[in-house]
Amino acid sequence: MTRPDPDPLNLLASRPSLRMDAQAGLSFEDVPLHLVARTLGTPCWVTGAGTLRRRTRNLKTAFVEAGLDVAIHYALKANDHLATLTVLREEGCGADVVSGGELHRAIHAGLAPEDIVFSGVGKTREEMALALRLGVGQINVESAEELHRLSRVATGADRSARVALRVNPDIDAGTHDKISTGRAGDKFGIAWDQAATLYAEAAALPGLEPVGLAVHIGSQILSPAPFRAAFARVAALVRQLRAEGMTVRTVDCGGGLGIRYRDEIAPPPAALAGAIKETLGTLDVALAVEPGRWIAAPAGVLLSSVIDVKRTPDGAPDFLILDAAMNDLARPALYESWHGILPLSPERLHVDPTPQTVVGPVCESSDVFAEARPLPPLREGDLVAILDTGAYGSVMSSTYNSRPFAAQAMVENGVWQPIRARQPVEALWADETLPDWLRRVS
Repeated sequence: MTRPDPDPLNLLASRPSLRMDAQAGLSFEDVPLHLVARTLGTPCWVTGAGTLRRRTRNLKTAFVEAGLDVAIHYALKANDHLATLTVLREEGCGADVVSGGELHRAIHAGLAPEDIVFSGVGKTREEMALALRLGVGQINVESAEELHRLSRVATGADRSARVALRVNPDIDAGTHDKISTGRAGDKFGIAWDQAATLYAEAAALPGLEPVGLAVHIGSQILSPAPFRAAFARVAALVRQLRAEGMTVRTVDCGGGLGIRYRDEIAPPPAALAGAIKETLGTLDVALAVEPGRWIAAPAGVLLSSVIDVKRTPDGAPDFLILDAAMNDLARPALYESWHGILPLSPERLHVDPTPQTVVGPVCESSDVFAEARPLPPLREGDLVAILDTGAYGSVMSSTYNSRPFAAQAMVENGVWQPIRARQPVEALWADETLPDWLRRVS
């Protein structure tokens, strides 16, 4: 049986950064969102710096209260805007990067190289050389082939690479197939039965300094049980390696802690801290985590305007057509993901909701944000906020259908400022050129 969607009032009540004011309408960190939308236009991304800070501090507090010293390496892939990275750097976070571009971006945002972990299943020789030249704190290696390639690059550069082996513990995290990373059939990590042999091999290869192990089993995980199972396997491997005379100084626990998008009962950070303490707390290793979604997702909303309400026959839900689309927020089209939607108008919020299907204007049938969603009746020009889009939102945007990248703003303590201008439409073809034979014809 399909469970009912939460109504707009319930969505609002469960998000402490949002407030509906009787005059100003929906506010995010005490900034009336209609001011941002009217100034920058829609669609428009809004990031809450205070929310980023609060969630980072809550995560740190959970580790401290568990008696753990855990380094936080924020996963850039979730939201890599320089303003976001600056806030998190101020809060004491390092970075987890998965490309040379992300590494350059993290350095440009002021993050220290030694506080950066380079992860990812397909690092090129050029990216490895960059990481070594900059002196990143750790490179998480995902295969025997990558290990040997890194050894050759490090030796050729006369440098030593601090490496951790990312192991695949063959644990099903119970999340969506597209964001599961720790099962035997997933592309990530070193097969469990090969990890000990490869660790010994790493210790013998020139240019490498094996320092520990890494694990990451997926994203949007809503139970501590998969974490405990994965970390227990890692702990057993640490003990095995040490018994065989090898040095293991670090364990990178990855990320994946889920949030509440719809009506999920999301585990608090204390649950993750408890799983780490129970399984790894007595191993005398330096611990780290790589959160992305948990910190960033609730710190963002996507503002959009209603273009049209398309009435349907036979009592089917009407189509609410927005000016935001799948090229802006790809997650619903990619993963069938659920995002809350709220009107910015206080008058609209309190009108009885009716089922409506919320879509964008892109010419794809998958350009759907919500099906038969209970929403108050809305009209052309009304403003809405799509919630919890701070992670895997703007970073996954494209210019499909020649739709320019949306503007972005940041809010904190009742003030706001643009942090990225809307892309001019002319910029879409500014870097395009014609081959000589077409120039001659034209």
